[in-house]
Amino acid sequence: MTIEVSRKVARIAGLLYLIVVITGIFSIAYVPSRLIVPGDAAATLHNITTSESLFRLGILAGYVCYTAFLILPFVLYKLLGDVRKDAAGFMVAFAVVSVPISFVNLLHKLDVIALLNRAELRALPVEQVRAEVMLSLAAYSSGLLVSKIFWGLWLLPLGYLVYKSGFLPRILGVLLMAGCIGYLIGFVGGVLFPGYNETAFAGYVSLPATIGEIGTCLWLLIIGIRAQRDN
Repeated sequence: MTIEVSRKVARIAGLLYLIVVITGIFSIAYVPSRLIVPGDAAATLHNITTSESLFRLGILAGYVCYTAFLILPFVLYKLLGDVRKDAAGFMVAFAVVSVPISFVNLLHKLDVIALLNRAELRALPVEQVRAEVMLSLAAYSSGLLVSKIFWGLWLLPLGYLVYKSGFLPRILGVLLMAGCIGYLIGFVGGVLFPGYNETAFAGYVSLPATIGEIGTCLWLLIIGIRAQRDN
């Protein structure tokens, strides 16, 4: 590719990455922080019932996020495939595998909407509705935990490609590869230790991925690629 075409591809990748980041933060972090009260089914059900539009927007944002994430690795393959094709292939495979898992996982949130709005279900005792809502949300959280495996694995080849590319900052590649380890630690911690996600350690271990992904997104979108490869 010419440098002009490469810059256009880089900015398309940056735009897709920005969509993934914004919708992902909104769906996975912001909406749950406003509506979900861990261990309090009554408060959670009240919050979702009184802010149903926000809950629905979170579901929609999730589908937008995962649709953009399905396209993103193919654009990055076009940009980085010449660096090392086998690593680029693994990058695409790990990212794409996570998408159907994530799409199906959102059905648990749609189940919550069904519980709150279907007339025959509204006749159920409120305690049963609360229990089923919390079970659906717990199943959704378990699905996110599984997705973390692939959200982490795709960062390893992506980080390697960024590091070796010569036209993107190497520090971003290092952060992305460290982010892979952070995601995998998050998966193991979530499986082995109840309440792991509420610990300070969980926040620290996720920082490299957060900084690396947002940094890569903004670099691709604003700067594109360097005109000259580093030696």
